Amino acid sequence: MPIEITMPALSPTMEEGNLAKWLVKEGDSVSAGDVIAEIETDKATMEVEAVDEGTVAKIVVPAGTEGVKINAVIAILAEEGEDVAAASKGSGAAAKAEAPAPKTEPKAAPKTEPKAEPAPAAAPSAPATAVPASAPSGDRTFASPLARRIARDAGIDVAALAGSGPKGRVVKADVETAMATGGAKPAAAPAAGATPAPLAVGPSTETVLKLFEEGSYELVKHDNMRKTIARRLQESKQTIPHFYVSVDVELDALLALRTQLNAAAPVKDDKPTYKLSVNDLVIKALALALRDVPDANVSWTDEAMVMHKHADVGVAVSIPGGLITPIIRRAEEKSLSTISNEMKDYGKRARERKLKPEEYQGGTTAVSNMGMMGVSNFAAVVNPPHATILAVGAGEQRAIVRNGAVAIATMMTVTLSTDHRCVDGALGAELLGAFKRYIENPVGMLV
Repeated sequence: MPIEITMPALSPTMEEGNLAKWLVKEGDSVSAGDVIAEIETDKATMEVEAVDEGTVAKIVVPAGTEGVKINAVIAILAEEGEDVAAASKGSGAAAKAEAPAPKTEPKAAPKTEPKAEPAPAAAPSAPATAVPASAPSGDRTFASPLARRIARDAGIDVAALAGSGPKGRVVKADVETAMATGGAKPAAAPAAGATPAPLAVGPSTETVLKLFEEGSYELVKHDNMRKTIARRLQESKQTIPHFYVSVDVELDALLALRTQLNAAAPVKDDKPTYKLSVNDLVIKALALALRDVPDANVSWTDEAMVMHKHADVGVAVSIPGGLITPIIRRAEEKSLSTISNEMKDYGKRARERKLKPEEYQGGTTAVSNMGMMGVSNFAAVVNPPHATILAVGAGEQRAIVRNGAVAIATMMTVTLSTDHRCVDGALGAELLGAFKRYIENPVGMLV
């Protein structure tokens, strides 16, 4: 019996993904555990393994396809001894993947519903099929999820398009043709009480391009990661009342301890087993500070305050096209060498987009360090469900006053951004005070 391979849900929040690459082709034999495809989510590229053995009878969704819904059939596998040609047709999976959803009985429109504005005339160059004949009131327009999303972003009403897909389904190519020729009407305003579409995170491409001379720019399409970053940061700044607390910390004692610890690292295969960075000690200090000030180790929800029992510290890692925040779990319990080695592993796999969802989702706080880029100080954006994020600047020699005399010390400015709904100014200052004590008396992190 044919076996359907479906789009896996690679994280609890995943709704769709891009089928980046097939690692098998039709006719190949696969065994359970073989890597057969690469799926691109908003944060990582993940390998998909076969769970059954057989022969790839049909690849339903080609490589490079975007917006594939979870549980959608992406390929057909023929069992051992089964006719491959029959398996590719017998299950009907290909038809199911392309066919529109079952039509539901339309509800009669309320008599009080205002009439829609007539569609503007199509441009002379538009194809005659760009606007179909009027459908009966309440009829549903079938379109692929990707086509609907592109049309929504472009302000195009998919009901104004003639679909070239199976049974007249509107597909991506139809929307792009309409955008190029002008053969579509704008999307109608939603009826009263209807659920509004998600807010755009910026002006439309068309609006921006009007400001620049044609040929003076290139368009680089947003990938899923950049779209997710834009959406989450906009939601954060719109919904979280940010509050900022800054403090200067002296690094000289920490730098001296770091040098001693690195010099004492055991050697294995002619390499030290660890090499601590300042950021490793910052992670540990913040975790211990949250342990000491548990009221700041929280997440806000509308119904209750989530009080976390451990400090799971996310660390912002810059990767091509955006950033990702792998998480050091229970950082308050881990040694500095363990934190250091975990971060090196996470950083490497993050840049390769090989992190697992459980390695970057969740967390109770985060560290964003731009000190290595020469940035003196900055304020980071809280990333929910976190209530805090620590922005770390560069360590630099400054003139300070110590015991009534001017002295030179290595100083670093850190800024704590907090969600003021659950971590107010006084609590944020208490947390920063605990962090400062660990940084300036770093031996406390070893006991």
